[in-house]
Amino acid sequence: MLTVLNPFDRNEPFPPVENALDEPNGLLAVGGCLSAHRLVNAYRSGIFPWFGKDEPILWWSPDPRLILRPDDIKISRSLGKRLKRGEFRFSFDVCFNRVVDACAEPRHYASGTWITQDMKRAYSSLFKLGLAHSFEAWQGEELVGGLYGVSVGRVFFGESMFHCVTDASKAAFAFACNRLKDWRYVLIDCQVYTRHLASLGAEEIPRSEFVKLLQTHCEQPAAGDAWKAEGGAL
Repeated sequence: MLTVLNPFDRNEPFPPVENALDEPNGLLAVGGCLSAHRLVNAYRSGIFPWFGKDEPILWWSPDPRLILRPDDIKISRSLGKRLKRGEFRFSFDVCFNRVVDACAEPRHYASGTWITQDMKRAYSSLFKLGLAHSFEAWQGEELVGGLYGVSVGRVFFGESMFHCVTDASKAAFAFACNRLKDWRYVLIDCQVYTRHLASLGAEEIPRSEFVKLLQTHCEQPAAGDAWKAEGGAL
């Protein structure tokens, strides 16, 4: 039975992730709110929101969980050649809201988007608090790819990525992994399996193992004030 969360109590604890449904995989709770406090509590617990337009807020903790350690990213030969040629310019936290808007655009394989206006407002608030971040790939002055997510301790919780030029999202992801590695991040949460992420080196692990990793690494600081110290275009 799903737990129904109180929308007026941002401090209400989430149920144990072991209570999540097997079908659909990982559905744990419904309702609540998208306050920064609740969202950060969710990520620390191995939970994330995912719901469509005109649907209630749904909270998920799937088993297994897709993760990538920054050291383990795989760069294909074709992508490696494009990176060596300098076809992309990279930045982080330069245009967070534009990245989110681009990620919310309809995909060819789906008719809608889960990045609703409420979600956009929630993650924009997290960005203003220094808790959400974006990585961008450019060609000239054109934003051609990127991703965004939430940072807690030494864990980066990836939310979505986009591209409008071949390999641009993979290039932005490679840049993100290199930066996160430099800043002593140890884990990127990729949520659920996709061939795209698996091709970049992501692997599935049991949810129980994932939660243990969060308990350790969400409490550890990254490398100084990394995001503020080096923010901007590179």
